[in-house]
Amino acid sequence: MIGTLNAMIQGLLLGGLYALFAAGLSLIFGVMRMVNIAHGDLIVASAYFAYFVMQMLGIGPFTSLLIVVPVVAAFGYALQRWLLNYTLGAGDLPPLLVTIALSIILQNVLLIVFTADVHRLQAGPIEIASWAFNSELSVGVLPVLQFVTSVIIIGALQLLFYKSSFGRAFRATSDDQQVAQLMGIETRHIFSLAMALSLAVVAVAGVFLAIRTNFNPFTGPLLLIFGFEAIVMGGLGSLWGTLVGGILLGIAQAIGGQIQVGLPFVAGHVAFLAVLYFLPQGLFPKVSQ
Repeated sequence: MIGTLNAMIQGLLLGGLYALFAAGLSLIFGVMRMVNIAHGDLIVASAYFAYFVMQMLGIGPFTSLLIVVPVVAAFGYALQRWLLNYTLGAGDLPPLLVTIALSIILQNVLLIVFTADVHRLQAGPIEIASWAFNSELSVGVLPVLQFVTSVIIIGALQLLFYKSSFGRAFRATSDDQQVAQLMGIETRHIFSLAMALSLAVVAVAGVFLAIRTNFNPFTGPLLLIFGFEAIVMGGLGSLWGTLVGGILLGIAQAIGGQIQVGLPFVAGHVAFLAVLYFLPQGLFPKVSQ
């Protein structure tokens, strides 16, 4: 009983990290209706950039966020402004093909620069620090920090979307680009800001990923799958739904691992398929206003 409870708690905290993977992906789909196949590789690239910054400046991973987040966000703005914007409006296929190409390019550039060796960011004592409730039940400080960070970021995105002028511009552009342009909104700039915001979240996710586990240039596609599953389970367009979807995915994997060592990923995929079968729109589908 305690073992199952412990697995569920660890799964819940892991789900926060999955939700962080998915939040930026959900934001881009919500604003541009664009599926970014390179999303997972951008997470890994952010982790490598943090590794580079730490090696160059001799700072810790959390301090590196002060440099990594704005630089990656600026890259996201430029990427959308001068590349991906030109693929929009001609159907779903052009942005899909371009982001697939971007994914391949990122993997190969990372392979050339950093080789295929696995890396990990060292965060010090916080990696093994935990709160022990008894001999069988304990909670790690780092997973709790990841989960709290995920909730704060998703809550901040929710406030930005529904309580600010930027959010109104995002929603207007998402609902109808032509009407938004007639109202004086520069949609290409809005799309670029959305990608910058998405990649700022990606940068945080990349650093947390790199502290939690090893990574290599080919880790991205698996992260993309986790992100997609969290979004679909929670409901397309729902940020809080993305958090719930990530939690369900994390709990399913943790319980699967409790049953058998080789089952975590399989259990997560089964949970995803079950939700998709019974609730094709997800747990919290976005309702048109």
